[in-house]
Amino acid sequence: RHITVFSPEGRLYQIEYALKATRAPGLTSVAIRGATCSVVATQKKVQDKLMDPDSVTHVFKVTNLIGCVMTGLIGDCKSVVQRMRQ
Repeated sequence: RHITVFSPEGRLYQIEYALKATRAPGLTSVAIRGATCSVVATQKKVQDKLMDPDSVTHVFKVTNLIGCVMTGLIGDCKSVVQRMRQ
């Protein structure tokens, strides 16, 4: 069951929150596919000084042949990757 909440202007809050979450980190990711290879580049920004910089990544291995790069909130990214692995 889903709850739909509208703003006073008639827009959906869930859509606005989702768009804001993808724009908030300000990360850029680029992928290029060649005939025999592919290259993925993304920015790495550590949001908090208490976070271990080695634990922050936006490039994930889904299977031995499939990988993905995601931008947005890192918790949401990890959740989506876990669903893809199942």
